[in-house]
Amino acid sequence: MKIVFATNNAHKLSEVKAVLGEGFELVTLKEVGIVEDIPETGETLDENASIKARYVYERTGLDCFADDTGLEVEALNGAPGVRSARYATDGHDFAANNRKLLRELEGVTNRKARFRTVISLIRSGEEIQVEGIVNGRIATEEAGCEGFGYDPLFIPDGESVTFAEMSADKKNSISHRGRAVAELVKVLTK
Repeated sequence: MKIVFATNNAHKLSEVKAVLGEGFELVTLKEVGIVEDIPETGETLDENASIKARYVYERTGLDCFADDTGLEVEALNGAPGVRSARYATDGHDFAANNRKLLRELEGVTNRKARFRTVISLIRSGEEIQVEGIVNGRIATEEAGCEGFGYDPLFIPDGESVTFAEMSADKKNSISHRGRAVAELVKVLTK
């Protein structure tokens, strides 16, 4: 099955390819002629995923899906949430985002957090949303060099290391995006 994944993020692309497995051919935005940044003007992860999927579908008419992911920290009332990628700056500056998060949690004992991914799938013009959630906590300092974003700070429940200290296979087997993509596969194979 050929389907467009509305991302320019190489890390996300490789994670999703690994979880989707055989039987699915992911087509990139560049391959369908979309080189501009897709606006993310929603107030929620659900809205942003939908906006991105509709943007691709309206321009190509092809079956597609888009995701939006946020880190939701309990002590920060769910922040950074929908602004996760642009928490410290207007760009995707992972290092600055991590520094800001650590500063805001200095002295805070409640470090509970969760990663949440929402995927909007548009197939034959019909939109369906699925999500994946992984609960955990924020470490007091960065550890590991795998992954991207907040991975060096996020320790999933039941684990003693951050996502950035795990192999890609291990992370994908328990991550929010992995869980959301597993739900996507269920929808696609019905």
